[in-house]
This record gives sequence, C-alpha cells and structure tokens, in this order.
Amino acid sequence: MSDRELRPGRPVLGLPVRLLLSGVVACANIGGALIVFVLAAWVVPTGSVADPGAVRLLNVAVFVGFVLVSTPLGVVFGHLAFRLRGRAARRDPARRARYLVVYGPLRIVRVLAVLWAGAVVLFGLLNLQFSPRLALSVAETITIGGIATCSLSFLLGERILRGAATRILAGEPPRSRAVPGVLLRPVLFWALGTAVPVIGLLVAGVSALAFRDVSAERLAAMILAIGGAALLAGLLTTIGAARAAADPVMAVRRAMQKVERGDLDVVVPVYDHTELGRLQAGFNTMVAGLRERERIRDLFGRHVGQEVAQAAAAAEQVELGGEVRRVAVLFVDLVGSTAMAAERPPAEVVDVLNGFFAVVVEVVEAHGGWINKFEGDAALAVFGAPTELDDVAGRALAAARELAERLAGGPLAAGIGVSAGDAVAGNVGDPRRYEYTVIGDPVNEAARLTDLAKSRGGVAASGAAVRLAEPAEAARWEVGDPVVLRGRTAPTPVAVPLRAGSPSDRPR
Repeated sequence: MSDRELRPGRPVLGLPVRLLLSGVVACANIGGALIVFVLAAWVVPTGSVADPGAVRLLNVAVFVGFVLVSTPLGVVFGHLAFRLRGRAARRDPARRARYLVVYGPLRIVRVLAVLWAGAVVLFGLLNLQFSPRLALSVAETITIGGIATCSLSFLLGERILRGAATRILAGEPPRSRAVPGVLLRPVLFWALGTAVPVIGLLVAGVSALAFRDVSAERLAAMILAIGGAALLAGLLTTIGAARAAADPVMAVRRAMQKVERGDLDVVVPVYDHTELGRLQAGFNTMVAGLRERERIRDLFGRHVGQEVAQAAAAAEQVELGGEVRRVAVLFVDLVGSTAMAAERPPAEVVDVLNGFFAVVVEVVEAHGGWINKFEGDAALAVFGAPTELDDVAGRALAAARELAERLAGGPLAAGIGVSAGDAVAGNVGDPRRYEYTVIGDPVNEAARLTDLAKSRGGVAASGAAVRLAEPAEAARWEVGDPVVLRGRTAPTPVAVPLRAGSPSDRPR
C-alpha cells in the first residue's frame, strides 16, 4: 500500500490477501477441530457415563454451534488484527503497518489461541457434569489439537503474508528478534507439531493405567488414532517449517546463480523477519554494491579506456612514473571545425563531433588500440600500451586507412597522422589526480603529421612506422620524399596509402 493509503482505520492488507488468509486459516482450524472432535467423541475414554449416545449427541450439537459462532468471530478479529488503529497508527502509520505485517502470524495465532482456549473451557465444563474422566480427556484432546493447529496456522499465515512482507520490508532490513529465529524455529515447531501430540498420547496411556477403565481394544484404537493424528500434524508442521527456512535460502541461491552469469539487476524479495530476512536484505545490499562498482568501472573505462581501467584494477597499487614501450600513435583532427563552431548552433556542433568520434573509437578499438584522450575536435589513439600487442605499427596504419575511408564524404574532412617508435608510457600527474598517457617523439611526430595531412587532405604516416609494420601492411603504403615538419629540424620520410588498384596494393 502507498503512504496515502496508510491511514488510521484502514487495513494494511488488500482484500484478496485478507480473503485468502481468512479462508486458509479457517479451513485449517475447522479441519483440526473435526479431527479433535472425532478423537474426543469416539476414541478417548469416556469414563462411567449413563447414556453415551445422548452425551455424544449433545457434544455434536454444541460443536456445530461453536464452529458456526467461532469461525465468523475469528475472521472478524483476524481482520481487526491487520487494521491501523490507536495512537501508534496516527503517529506513524508506516511503522505501525510494518509491525502489523511482521507480527501478523503471531497475531493470528493469538486470536486462534483464545478461541481454542474457549473450546477447552466450554467442552470441559459441558462434559464435567457427566464424568470427570470424560471432561479431562476432552480437555486434553482439545488442548493438544489446538496447539498443533495454531502451529500450522502460523506457518500458513507466514507464507500467505510473504507478498505483503516483501512490500513492507522493502528498503529496510528486518531487525525483529521477538519471533522464532533460524535456530529456534525448527525445534519449536517440532515441539508443537510432534512432541505435544506424542505427549498427548503418553498422557492417554498414563490415564488408562491410572483409571484402569480402558480395554485392550480401546487402548489400541487410541494409540492408532492419536498416533496417526500426531504423525499428520508433525508432518505438516515439519514441512511448513522446513519450507519457511529453505525458501529464502533457495531464493538467494537462484539469485547468486544469476549474478554469476553477469545479471546484476537481480533483487531478492525480503519477506522473512528472522536471520534469513537479513540474509536476503544483505544479498540485495551486496548486489547493489556490485552494480555501483560496475557502473563506476564502466565510467572509468569510458574516461580512460578499457585497457587502462583493467590494468589499474589489476594493479595492487598505482604508482606515478612509466616505462619505455614500443608503441604506435594515431592522431586525427578535423578540418574546419573552428568555422563550424562559429557558424552553427552549439548543439549541432556537438552532434557532429559525437558522430565523428564514434567512428574514430569504433575503428581504433577494432584494430586493438584505445583512445588516450579527446582534445576538442581531435583524438589521440595509442597502440601497444598499456597492453602489449603484436605489430603495433601495422595496426595503427590499418586503422588510419580504414578511418580515412569511413570519414570520406562526411560533413567535414579530417587529417590523420601515424607514427611509431619507443615512448614512455605510464601515469603522469599527482597522486591526487593522475593520467595514464604516452610521452615521446612518436606522439609529437604524429601530431605534426596530422597538420601535414590536413593541408593535403588525407593521411600521412612516418617512414619509421611503415618500416616497423609487417610486410602485408607496409606493402599498402608508399614512402615519399622527406619533409621537415613544423617544429622539427630533421626531415621526416612521409608515407601515404596506395590508391586502390595500384601494383603494390594488389593481393600477392
């Protein structure tokens, strides 16, 4: 129920749940009462009664009347047990509703215990006028049957109220200690469902020995009937108690299997208010932490690259500094982006840049590289660090060729530069804020080659990158005359991709 529906005077359970709860508990108690009545009327010793037939007929009439009166009373008082009433309901209806649902099975048992106690008093006094022996036997039988039936009603009510308990316990782990816990619950229900009926059987035997008014045939019938009833009650309560303990554990186990398969959206319903409920709530808290960890890892990977994120997660301690690695660097920069930003709306500029970078990321990752950084309308991709790769130069050159083909005919042209060689790869910055990057001549050379490619409208790679590439990829490039790049003194051999159909570009 919503907070608006939690008002004083309203029930905390929906009508379908109330009807189901009333019907199931009423049927269980009527069935138990019938078994007790049969035992009391035809099995247990009656003592010296002048007219057993008339006494039995009177008990039948009173039994029918008691059931017709007590069943509606039990249903009414059961409904009132789940209605928000009193000062606590007016002060904090949500907390009161939680209390009513959590303690609902115990409140049901309290109502039933009063009715069964009334039956003990009523039938005990009714039969006392005929025979003290009969009154004692009937009272004992009703008491034992009432205890077993109340135990079964508790288990049935607890199971029916699981849905309501799930809603009422959502977001707040159960802390109740006033109900039987995991260790006590099986022992308690064994005692109520099995030990108490067996004690009743023992009491019947002791009474038979004490009063010496029971024949061997009647004693055998008593043992068979009461023993069978004890077996049935013990079986039902044991199964119910076992399911009450096993269902939460099985739910957590199924949820764990889903988590092992990578499903982190699983949520276990919390309906148990014992240690098992805290287990359910603890599992949900754990999975929520895993979801948050996965979200942070995903965001971290998006910012620094999945390879860097995995390397950082695998390291026991991240330290500043780097190591010399053989890497290849691809630098790509848009042409005319400044004019576009001045002439077009900002939202449109962002859309164009996002579409451009989406192609760059897809192509680079397909060839084993990762985007080290975005710089306005440019991107720097690295191959060979932090994860070692074979043929890093060939991978970067192949990515440059594919990227040029993918960007051809787009809204803006781009310059692409590729270089390869030894560079320092590692964490640079401060322990409070650092960045994994690559520093060295290949990075500077790739940036200068990109400037050259922008002026020529295409792709430019260093001759060193082509020499370091495998023959299959190197054959797709043509090394031209050296060019003195901006900011450098020594000339750099510049290579460009061969056009499709040229001799060196044909399959060999």
